[in-house]
Amino acid sequence: MSVRNDPQPIVFVIDDDLAVREGLSSLFRSVGLQVKAFASAAEFLQSKLPDGPSCMVLDVRLPGLSGLDFQSELAKANIQIPIVFMTGHGDIPMTVRAMKAGAVEFLPKPFRDQDMLDAVQAGLEQNRDRRKRTSDSSKLKASFDSLTAREQEIMALVTAGLMNKQIAGEVGISEVTVKLHRGNVMRKMGAKSLADLVRMADALGLRRQEP
Repeated sequence: MSVRNDPQPIVFVIDDDLAVREGLSSLFRSVGLQVKAFASAAEFLQSKLPDGPSCMVLDVRLPGLSGLDFQSELAKANIQIPIVFMTGHGDIPMTVRAMKAGAVEFLPKPFRDQDMLDAVQAGLEQNRDRRKRTSDSSKLKASFDSLTAREQEIMALVTAGLMNKQIAGEVGISEVTVKLHRGNVMRKMGAKSLADLVRMADALGLRRQEP
């Protein structure tokens, strides 16, 4: 049985009300989550981001940068942390703007503890999925970079639908050598079938039209 060593998920709470910060911190810790609480967006930006699944619980009205403006700033900086908004002064346009910008949930105060926990768990799951996609993409790129220039060329031609004989004619090498390169490509890329290799080529943006 394998043991997963995933980094422990963390919830960032940003609210200028100390009682709210303490109450939410206690709630999240009661279900085994790590919590870091901040009184403002500026305070959060000065902290070091841990490398693990995360979700942010953000008050709409904050001193200095508002929650919605902070959401925009995070997006510009490519800090992709799912956000659960909370507000005591919510209105429909505000909710629509937050959700269109990718917020997980918009909870009016006072909210039920369970609603907040559900929203945060959804945010953490979303973040885990994104991190896995990013990790998979990095591994795929590393595998492709491990190919020689010739192997990369052969992979592009194979996944464009060319037969070994056609590839040999186009590249100017023997069919036996094409087969050798093709085998190396499959092994280095970890592809179990041609369909698998085609999917990888698509993910890498490698596909080319058959000449």
